[in-house]
Amino acid sequence: MADASLSVLTAMITPAVLISGAGTLLMSTSTRVGRATDRVRHLTARFRFLVSPEGQQEPRAREEKRLIVRQLPRLARRTRLLVRAMTALYVAVALLVLTSILIGGSSLLGEAAGLLPVVVAVLGSASLAFAALLLSFETRLSARTTREEMGFLVGLGEHYAALYDDAYPEAEERTPADLRTE
Repeated sequence: MADASLSVLTAMITPAVLISGAGTLLMSTSTRVGRATDRVRHLTARFRFLVSPEGQQEPRAREEKRLIVRQLPRLARRTRLLVRAMTALYVAVALLVLTSILIGGSSLLGEAAGLLPVVVAVLGSASLAFAALLLSFETRLSARTTREEMGFLVGLGEHYAALYDDAYPEAEERTPADLRTE
């Protein structure tokens, strides 16, 4: 009897590995949703400033406003992907917990579990895989917006570098050795 109980317990715990993985993904996805939301708030505040009379005086304000207008729909898409992924992860956890309950319940009732726990476990695993796929799409979208923003920042740096070079032309004539002796 002890061997049968141990095998049932082992079968019930097996989905726990997937549940643990889904839980880890849920925590990181929740953090990602928060970061995307914070980013939308930051860009919205920055846009409000850039359209003000003071903000319009900023170097490359027009280009930055265009960047923000392009990024906001992408951030909305990222958030939708993240929420869908979280939903799929919660469904996966629920189905995998249900698998354990079905296995344990069938053992308690002395009935054969049948195919139902296997079908539920496969559905839970499929939901977990779907969530991972959505997170993969979101990661690529996040990287794309980061690359675009980095391009803008490089242009802004070049703008300021050109202003510096115009204001201090003698700086171009100094060598690194000159700078060390100053």
